[in-house]
Amino acid sequence: MKLIKAIGGVAAGVLLSLGAFAQQVPNTQSSSPSARPIPEHDILFKKTVWRKIDLREKQNTPMFSENREITRILIDAVKSGELVAYKTDSVNVPLTKEEFLGNMTPKEQGATLTEEEIAAGFGEQQESEDDAWGAALGSSATETSAPASNEYFAKQLYLLELKENVVFDKKRSRMYHDIQTISIKVPATLNPLGFEQTVGTFRMNDLVKVFRNNPDVAIWFNAQNDAQHKNLADAFDLWLFSSYITKISNPNDRGLADIYGGGRKGLLAAQDAAEALIEYEYSLWSY
Repeated sequence: MKLIKAIGGVAAGVLLSLGAFAQQVPNTQSSSPSARPIPEHDILFKKTVWRKIDLREKQNTPMFSENREITRILIDAVKSGELVAYKTDSVNVPLTKEEFLGNMTPKEQGATLTEEEIAAGFGEQQESEDDAWGAALGSSATETSAPASNEYFAKQLYLLELKENVVFDKKRSRMYHDIQTISIKVPATLNPLGFEQTVGTFRMNDLVKVFRNNPDVAIWFNAQNDAQHKNLADAFDLWLFSSYITKISNPNDRGLADIYGGGRKGLLAAQDAAEALIEYEYSLWSY
């Protein structure tokens, strides 16, 4: 009997110690903006990649169907308080509802630039021989006017920016596209200041909750079969959209357009970057 009591006392002490240890160890996954965070000790290779999604492209129209635009869903969720928007893709500074709506309000033609915008080189639009290729990067000569109301329409906000970690998981021996954040952008053609402006950035794990909680509107529209519409959360998991790379993490934090030039050169650089990531995964199995 004494032996049993002694064993029970030791077991209780071990459990209390484990409980105290668990409280001291931070939960790193809960702070991750990813919907399915990968443990750091399973990561063999990681690159942070930024992509642009032009919702006017044919492959992206299922996310931009009439009255079910993904931008409309996000804007309505912020207005209702269901979703929190952040200032940047670092997702450490949340926006108030008023600040978010202010970012959706067209800037006046005579508005002044901030010091950061001036330092980035904004303020003057330069013409070049590659401007014809700008349409592929999100510009359009037919959509230059702001709506009559104070806010942009959801249909006008056709440009999204996606931030992902391209990760090779050594435990599963495969590459993953781990989406971190998605941002709504005001296209440069709509902004009188002449550059793209971020309306708000959203954590991917928050977006999945919103998409799952609103299955009737958060739809990836299947034009071939109405019985096979997908939830937007599944559409991102299955990569059912078209995008192009605009930046890959580098010491100088420069975009591909800054390194190689805009227009056609930028598009070719984006294609080369995508192929280089694919080639890296293939070369892991070469001996």
